[in-house]
Amino acid sequence: MAETKEVKTKAKKTSFWKGIRQEWDKIIWTPTKDLGKQTALVVVVSILMGIIITVADSASLRLIEQILGI
Repeated sequence: MAETKEVKTKAKKTSFWKGIRQEWDKIIWTPTKDLGKQTALVVVVSILMGIIITVADSASLRLIEQILGI
């Protein structure tokens, strides 16, 4: 009777942190200069939208007060 030998290979297991590091290295980061410009733009647009909403709210409140005669 011929014996068959089973060759078992274990796959290399990378540690959790090594896998995280490999994925981290694949990230393409936005250059700092561009990131600063985009952040400034978001802040400016947020302020402008706040002003627009405030003006619209005040105008609608005055209109409602005139309609109701308060």
